[in-house]
Amino acid sequence: MTSPSIRLFNTMTMQKELLEPATPGEVGVYVCGPTTYSYIHIGNARTFTSFDVVVRYLRHRGFKVRYVRNYTDVDDKIIKAAAETGEAPVALAARYVEIFREDARALHLLEPDVSPKVSEHITEIVDIIRKLVDKGHAYESQGDVYFSVSSDPDYAKLSKRHLDELCVGERVQPGEQKREPLDFALWKAAKPGEPSWDSPWGKGRPGWHIECSAMSAKYLGETFDIHGGALDLIFPHHENEIAQSESANDKPFAKYWMHCGFLDLEGAKMSKSLGNVVRLRDALAKVDPEALRFFFLSTHYRHPLHFNDKALADAEVRMEYFYETLRKVDDRVAGKDFGKGPLHGEPHRFFTEFEAAMDDDFNTAGALGALSGLFVLMNELVDKPPVKDKPLVGRTLQALREDVRRVSGVLGLFEDDAGQWLLRRRDRAVRERGIDVAEVDRLLAERTAARAAKDFAAADRVRTTLKEKGVEIMDTPAGTTWKVAP
Repeated sequence: MTSPSIRLFNTMTMQKELLEPATPGEVGVYVCGPTTYSYIHIGNARTFTSFDVVVRYLRHRGFKVRYVRNYTDVDDKIIKAAAETGEAPVALAARYVEIFREDARALHLLEPDVSPKVSEHITEIVDIIRKLVDKGHAYESQGDVYFSVSSDPDYAKLSKRHLDELCVGERVQPGEQKREPLDFALWKAAKPGEPSWDSPWGKGRPGWHIECSAMSAKYLGETFDIHGGALDLIFPHHENEIAQSESANDKPFAKYWMHCGFLDLEGAKMSKSLGNVVRLRDALAKVDPEALRFFFLSTHYRHPLHFNDKALADAEVRMEYFYETLRKVDDRVAGKDFGKGPLHGEPHRFFTEFEAAMDDDFNTAGALGALSGLFVLMNELVDKPPVKDKPLVGRTLQALREDVRRVSGVLGLFEDDAGQWLLRRRDRAVRERGIDVAEVDRLLAERTAARAAKDFAAADRVRTTLKEKGVEIMDTPAGTTWKVAP
């Protein structure tokens, strides 16, 4: 099989490159996962959703993908949060791992092939630190071990920064025993009340950056294909990963570097240090998870994404349109045999456009544009078919519906039963707007009776009354249904 021509933007070279895996037909992907000291925010969720789609699409195109996303369950932030709650750091981290998994399932994120935890890979971490010490790239200092940045002539090749620029404002902080301000910790000596493990340099725990070098090497090899994360990880985290991995192993670390753009909250970059964050769990309480996922994918992963209530509401309305269309199509063609024969027009052109957009650096915004054309055609064929040949229309609708299923597997959208999704959407809107469902049902019964008696004026008055209450009714071949108006 010939590999598809997928091009992706490589942060290392700052240009799009053809994806050529080290092993033809197989792709290793490592994404920096959550630090489990709290709930993740929607910026984190956008990054994980973007790479979820990358993995899904690579598999759709026939690649065998090994997807690794770690849990940082040993970290300064975890120790600080545990001290504030009175929990043991290990227990707090384990609790937030499970919370993350719940939120990830709600957002339709696939479970990675491997989800390693730092606490379970101390042996591998110690081994790579020992390598660096033996090669003169790291040094021990009073129980700490530091990477010597000056030992790596290629340091900062990912971020394209100059060492002189990086040194400005850098200081050796109190308690640090490093030689130079840019040197970073690989191992931290044990302190009272902190989790610790044995090592050749005494009891202690890993620094932040070394963990990903150790775990990616164990599960993907010392050189692998795609390393991903958010833009704010380029420096220092990914820069330091490269330095320590390539210094330890004397070979390239990752071939392609992919980074997601920032998420802006009402025009300002989300930042925990600024206090302007929205937790994923809070967002999921306000908006349908698929609508949130659609919102994330509506902008190219490398571009900034502007988050506000209107954008979420618009995404939910759009998802409602998609599911209403699918319900109409399913009512029309599900379980029916329209025979074999030609199709109307070129219905598969939308799927071809979808793949072309995704082949171009996983452009989900362009892919959703192609999908919009597909849904427009489905609505046209159901509501105002341009031809009178019913079997022809039926076959075409079935072909389009099958393309939606194929797209669903890539985007993680449209995976629910259309009727059930629309009912959940309506129920939530009813609660939010305080609509009396019993009264709506009573008025609909009055309207049905009026229509049966051919009293269309009375039926129209009921429609108007319902509209004033925020209820929109739809007459379909399967009967009358209703929804909460936007």
